[in-house]
Amino acid sequence: MKLGIFKSKPRTPAELVVDLRRLLPYAAPNPAVRKSKRRQKICEVRKVILEMRTVLYGDERVEPVEEACVKLTQEFFKEDTCHMLIASFPHLDTGTRQDVTHVIANMQRQLVNGRYPASKYLEGNTAFLTMLLPGCDEPELAISYGAILRECIRHQVAAKYFLESDHVKLFFQYMQDPNFEIASDAATTFRELLTRHKSTACDFLFKNFDWFFQEYNLVLQSPNYISRRNAVMLLGALLLDRSYTSVMIRYVCSLDNMRILMNLLMDSNKTIQLEAFQVFKLFPANQRKPREIVKVLIANRDKLLKFFSEFNFEKAGEHFESDKAEVVKEIATLELKDQPCSTSKQCEEIAC
Repeated sequence: MKLGIFKSKPRTPAELVVDLRRLLPYAAPNPAVRKSKRRQKICEVRKVILEMRTVLYGDERVEPVEEACVKLTQEFFKEDTCHMLIASFPHLDTGTRQDVTHVIANMQRQLVNGRYPASKYLEGNTAFLTMLLPGCDEPELAISYGAILRECIRHQVAAKYFLESDHVKLFFQYMQDPNFEIASDAATTFRELLTRHKSTACDFLFKNFDWFFQEYNLVLQSPNYISRRNAVMLLGALLLDRSYTSVMIRYVCSLDNMRILMNLLMDSNKTIQLEAFQVFKLFPANQRKPREIVKVLIANRDKLLKFFSEFNFEKAGEHFESDKAEVVKEIATLELKDQPCSTSKQCEEIAC
């Protein structure tokens, strides 16, 4: 008699979700459950998650079927399955965690009748979003939690929730973590949060300008090279984007901000130097420079001109030389006179 002739019938999307919900309570250690039984249940969880991934992504034999993907997504977001899965996440093995990350990420992008079920779920389940944040500070979990969090931020409701809550302040801490993976992943997530939905992010930055950039400037001055590099790169991405013009105008009217960028220009790392230049050039280019900024640029004119004469990079991009020439010209021709914009408050009013 040959074995393996009759294969079990694949579970339907609804059955997969039901089985997952039945099995997940066994994931966490429980003295009332035998270890052997718990191991068996976790093995079954692994199989269910793998089947879900196959439904959503297909495998080497079959392509994913849209109808099955839609049905699985609908069933998954009907109740609190997503919440249960993340609660169990730390108790799963590395391979299963990776599959869970792919499954949740895929379902964040599934459209059903022109709408995202994930977006509707997140709107009514913000507690799920807060569950992800502590994992961003755990070396073994940070990359997976960060990936899931970024997929959630694709939905404006999630980004808006984070920006309007105190949770956003945690990223200043995470970005300065001594662990490379935690700091880098946090910076990637923070960038997504501040650039995915530009109008929402710009509104947040403008309304929270003072405290936000007070915290952000601390990251720019961090002794951690990774933290400084990631922070200055994101700052450039924001201030050089026209969608954030109102924020940029306020930023370049601050002498303290300019001093920080001047220090970053002399950083020991070439990448940080170049990224700092992309932001610093906005200060001399500002045609409504506050008087205190003009005074500092004039007082340091000789040093700055000498510095920029030796400020060169092999691979700096096609616009670097022309931008540097403009900065040099602007500094060389500066004159101290009555400035139409003498305070950052006036710059703020002009931006409005």
